[in-house]
Parts: sequence; C-alpha cells; structure tokens
Amino acid sequence: MNSRATQINAEILSNKRVGSYNHMVFAVDGLAAHGKPGNFVAISVGGPTSSMILRRAFAIYRATMRSDGIGLLELVVAPMGSGSKWLASQQPGDLVDLIAPLGTAFRIPKDPVNALLIGGGYGSAPLFALAETLKQRGCRVDMVLGASTAGKIYAPLEGKRSVNSLTITTDDGSAGTTGRVSDVLPELIKEHEVDVIYSCGPMAMLEAITKISQSFGVVHQCSVEESMACGIGVCMTCVLPVEGDDGLIRMTRTCIDGPVMDGNKVLWTHSREIPDGVWGK
Repeated sequence: MNSRATQINAEILSNKRVGSYNHMVFAVDGLAAHGKPGNFVAISVGGPTSSMILRRAFAIYRATMRSDGIGLLELVVAPMGSGSKWLASQQPGDLVDLIAPLGTAFRIPKDPVNALLIGGGYGSAPLFALAETLKQRGCRVDMVLGASTAGKIYAPLEGKRSVNSLTITTDDGSAGTTGRVSDVLPELIKEHEVDVIYSCGPMAMLEAITKISQSFGVVHQCSVEESMACGIGVCMTCVLPVEGDDGLIRMTRTCIDGPVMDGNKVLWTHSREIPDGVWGK
C-alpha cells in the first residue's frame, strides 16, 4: 500500500459539470503534496446510512498546493453507477471520507524523450498533470483523446494547450477522426518517433495499444481500469495475471502493485481467469 496514504474528511470546494462529467475540487491539506499522476483515491459513498459499503476508486486528475498552504485534490467523475452519481450530487461545503494517494504513479524518464499520451473517455483525467510533468523534463508530448462521441471527450481545449499536438478520435465521427485511438496510433508513433506511451482508459483499449506498442518496440505504461472493492490490497478482487522480471506469472493486485503497470507484461487475453503457468497453480 502507498506509504503516503491518509484517510481524511475532505471538504468539497467546487463541483462543476463539464460535458458528460463532473469536475470536483477537494481541500485535502498537505496530502496534496504526495499525489502524483497515476495515483488514485478511494472514496466512501452514499453517506453513513447507505448500503453501499465499498469505497469507489477515482483517478487523481490533479493534486496541487496553493500559495496559502491549502492542498487541492481534483477529480473527474463520470456519474454512471450509484456510487459515482451520489458523489457527483454532493455540494460545496459537504465533507467526503477519502483515502489518498493510493497505488503506483507513472514513471517519469530522467532524460527528455518523445512521449505519446492516450486517454479513453474520462480515463484521460490523470494524463493532463502527467503532460505538465513531462514537459517540465524537456520531453516532447503528444496526446490522443478518444471516446464514443464528442461529448465524452474530456477537456479537449486543455489537452491542446498542454501538449505539442492533440489528436481526437470518436467512434461516431462527431469530433476528430472517425474510429478508435488504436487506428491512428501506428502513424503517430512513426511521425513523432515515440519512445514511450502512457495510457489510461478501458481495458480493451489498453490491450489494443499494447499490441501496437509491442510491434514497434515502444515502452507502454498503462493505468488499468480493473474493478476494486477495497483499494488497499486486502480483498484480491482486482488481480490481473502479470509477468514479473523473473519470468514468473503472478496474479497481481492492481490497487497496490498498480494501477500503473508495464502493459507489455500484462496477460491481457486471460483477464478474469488464472492462466496456466501462474506461480503456485
């Protein structure tokens, strides 16, 4: 478990609707100093009398410290299920029980590289702060944002401002290029001489990106979207088969050994199953 993780009652400072999503800002004191791109937060939803006993995991959009010492944690929430709908309905001034920062962060190269960031829907949330960090290291940063339709592309204008180039894809052709992010990926890798891919989004998208990154010999760091019940490594519901550096395949907990993983090490085709060759099987 992330050694910096802390449980607090965080006050909601802002809750604004942005397209299909809610952009929420929480006051989290010094906790914000430890939040990095790729980390996530686990939030208790539903209130004290709710039957929703499991926390909900949300990727950290941005964590910053203001000049007055106030720490801010920003989330992008897609109000789809009962838990996320409850969170999105909360108002400024309300208190929310959260644990953060949790999980692993994206690894930042020591030297400048050509990086390609790929986000699917609200999965693009952690990539904006990552783009800023990479630019500070002198990296070239290009971005691809994809979704089923234009309304589900999060903050395209912010994406355009924070990177060297922005490519948008939509399944229905309502914005950008018609198709999926994987359709434009090979040409972008060649055009920008990409060294590393960072991605976050649906598991099928991550699998497709991995196949392409392997064919080009490109490093692929991805933040997986596996269902998490506890978020702290206890329940074992979020495991994926992952090949270790020693060549052994282990059922790996994505909440504490992830969510950021080496995409080329994940056995994507065996999701939800224990494949032959797993250590101990």
